[in-house]
Amino acid sequence: MNDPRGCRLCPRLVAYRKEQQARHPGYHNRPVRSFGADRARLLIVGLAPGLHGANATGRPFTGDSSGSLLFEVLHHFGIASRDRSIASGDGLRLQACRITNAVRCLPPGNRPLADEVNTCNRYLRDEISALPDHAVLLALGTVAHRAILRAMNLKQSNYRFRHAAEFVLPDGFRLFDSYHPSRYNQNTGRLTGAMLAGVFERIETVSHG
Repeated sequence: MNDPRGCRLCPRLVAYRKEQQARHPGYHNRPVRSFGADRARLLIVGLAPGLHGANATGRPFTGDSSGSLLFEVLHHFGIASRDRSIASGDGLRLQACRITNAVRCLPPGNRPLADEVNTCNRYLRDEISALPDHAVLLALGTVAHRAILRAMNLKQSNYRFRHAAEFVLPDGFRLFDSYHPSRYNQNTGRLTGAMLAGVFERIETVSHG
């Protein structure tokens, strides 16, 4: 599998990374690798590392409010060994689950450009190709949803993003959608813990069905 740690393919992201290395020398400030089980039955795909979250800790959804909600729900369903993800060395483990992002580097304003998402898609394609048969993919947000479809060479118009949507994909995979658990979405009520838990309830039903 391709290793994104030394990736320098996106000039804007590389330059921004250098800025953050100067401002926050104690942060990870490099491409963020996926986290979790190999050949996981559930692959969760987010947007990109957050400045003071994954970009700081080096682990997806770790150290910020997005991760606080996500790991709380994962722990409730027995997928995560604890309900908080604070640092890469905190001992948290995932059960048959892997977490990654559509873009592995911190983007300015948390908004990657389309060509950056497309360039980084090679790493997501590798992640998906390593999944076992009948695996489940969960897209957290529209960017992740579209990145998954691109990685699988599927037509975007056949799979429209909407919260709690469920799609049967080729090779027996299933794709579920959820709004991203960003601070903004939580604060505005666009995504609540109950809404995210509802998606996982459906995933659990399919996984054990």
